[in-house]
Amino acid sequence: MRTIEEINSKIESGEANVFSAHEIKKLIKQDKAPSFEEVDVVTCGTCGVMSGTAAIFNIIVSEAGVFKRAKNIELNGIPVTVGPCPNEWLGSVDLILSGTSKSKDNPNYGGGFLLKDIIEGKEIAIKAETIDGDIIESSTSIDEISTAQLIGSRMAFKNYTAFTNPANEAVSSIFSVIPLEGNLFGLTFSGCGDLNPLQNDPFMNVIKPGVKILLNGAEGLVLANGTRSTSEKPNLMLTGNIKEMSSRYIGGFKTGEGAEIFDTVAIPIPILNKEIYNDILVKNSDIPLIVADIKGRHMPLDEITYSDVWDGFDYRPVFNKDKCINCLTCIIEDICPTNAFSKSLSNEGISKINEDNCFGCGMCVSYCKAKAFNMNIGSVNLNIGNCNSEVPIICRQSDKLRANMLSDELKEMIINGDFSL
Repeated sequence: MRTIEEINSKIESGEANVFSAHEIKKLIKQDKAPSFEEVDVVTCGTCGVMSGTAAIFNIIVSEAGVFKRAKNIELNGIPVTVGPCPNEWLGSVDLILSGTSKSKDNPNYGGGFLLKDIIEGKEIAIKAETIDGDIIESSTSIDEISTAQLIGSRMAFKNYTAFTNPANEAVSSIFSVIPLEGNLFGLTFSGCGDLNPLQNDPFMNVIKPGVKILLNGAEGLVLANGTRSTSEKPNLMLTGNIKEMSSRYIGGFKTGEGAEIFDTVAIPIPILNKEIYNDILVKNSDIPLIVADIKGRHMPLDEITYSDVWDGFDYRPVFNKDKCINCLTCIIEDICPTNAFSKSLSNEGISKINEDNCFGCGMCVSYCKAKAFNMNIGSVNLNIGNCNSEVPIICRQSDKLRANMLSDELKEMIINGDFSL
């Protein structure tokens, strides 16, 4: 047995053995796993579409005394909820933004894209309607926003589901960037597998309310179990200060039902006893991934593992500009869920990948007519209706590269004494 105090003392003296989850998993696969005595902390991470994300702001709309109360407000054209505090005559307003809220003019611009713009310091347009019917237009930026707190009502699920479409007709869904074509055209999935914090602490022996975390690069907290959380399928309610977050780890993600939001979470697992140590030895091949009908999420079709969708595959595409044929309408520019591509001003086709925006989802590889993108994203064998089918993976809604980056960042913060348990 160890205590948190003992591990913190080792961290302060520079004697703690801290590993990131992907370091541990690599050693396990090489049969070189460190022993219980050789591990004090493992930093685990996950990144993916997390629809239960919301933000609470207090913003200045005008000088004090100009209006009594606001009735409706839009930020960059996205409706937000006003309140709950009335803030009479103050000129400032409390707002609640849903990560799944969408612009009235552009459903592909939603809460996730807005939050990324705010964190990057961009000027944000405000349009407010007062209770008297007056319209006030102004602007704000992150330096002028006094309070900006992220609340995740359910994040970092332990259990996810993969989806395919066995029917004939295409199905529009939040689980696919564009309507998912039928006849088992492709597979879309979520989850970072053996990097995921709750996969490494499945019984929540250490991940509890009050535990410190990194949420999109900012120090945050576990508030409680998330909505719809069960002992078999746990998820977390998390919070963090938006003003301290990095735009690298949060953003919008376009789907067939409009814009969603992705977040990145890293949580330290202190190895207090042998049971906790044994849990962090989990591998992708140990973690089941149910494949369901995208039109009937409750209808399982088959079961695979996270090894089938992650092990040995690439995290990012490579763009070969010489193969780009400069399509008149570039489908990749339209369907990239995180806007990582844009055609050059000289109209000579896509010029490059925006590495900061790229999510490694695989849509460019699956849909580029000229095959100008290279990335080994894999396929899975599904046994459906006594028929074995090879189904290509066409979209990932989780990003292991960002998960690794944030878990590495947390590891370095712990080693440097900037983050205590």
